[in-house]
Amino acid sequence: MPPASTNSSSDSKPTGGSGGVQSLERAFDLLERMADAGGEVGLSELSAGSGLPLPTIHRLMRTLVTCGYVRQQPNRRYALGPRLIRLGESAGRLLGTWARPYLAELVEATGETANMALLDGDEVVYVAQVPSRHSMRMFTEVGRRVLPHSTGVGKALLANVPAQEVRALLARTGMPAATGQTITDPERFLESLARVRELGYAMDDNEQEIGVRCLAVTVPDSPTAAAISISGPAGRVTEAATGKIVPVLHDVAVKLSAALAGNGAA
Repeated sequence: MPPASTNSSSDSKPTGGSGGVQSLERAFDLLERMADAGGEVGLSELSAGSGLPLPTIHRLMRTLVTCGYVRQQPNRRYALGPRLIRLGESAGRLLGTWARPYLAELVEATGETANMALLDGDEVVYVAQVPSRHSMRMFTEVGRRVLPHSTGVGKALLANVPAQEVRALLARTGMPAATGQTITDPERFLESLARVRELGYAMDDNEQEIGVRCLAVTVPDSPTAAAISISGPAGRVTEAATGKIVPVLHDVAVKLSAALAGNGAA
């Protein structure tokens, strides 16, 4: 009889619920836990968070290090590896490609510039845009990074984040004023997030740029925190226009969510 393998044979078997390979599911779970922790963790932290035994985590991390997706630091902690950068950049470009038909639908329905943004660490990054046909319109470059406290997409993305995490983020980034309308007090900002939850959408009212209003909603069940928005001159994005635009935003967000899940097509 051949000797028993030291590797857990269950790791390579399909899991009962998803039909996937357990070791892959565990490895990706560890990568996501590392990202949630800021990109660098110790084995004991991963074990406590994942519930996996240390030998299993050590084996998985060793494989990820060999593949370049994780690196071991001099302090023996593990950090996300540089090979993930290429994957992330490629995925980001594809995400923008997938989103554009839905943003174009927003532009067609509202007449205003449409954007898609993600929460990346403590910042909001714009990953896709379709401009308005109006000569007076808002331009936000794809790839631009902004602090979330002064943007509609930032408020939408933070609205359901626990208050203590929002406070910690604001403490790290500060709350510089982009305009005289920017909220610069953490408690006032938390109050504005409560308003977002109540209304079901977020607004940047001259807070990032004077004369510009932005309306934003999150993309439900997105694999990564995402929001879509329209932006335009305050004279066009009025209270009356808001009542018509917000349902369209929600409808397009649901369609985009289905597309990202592989259940829809442009």
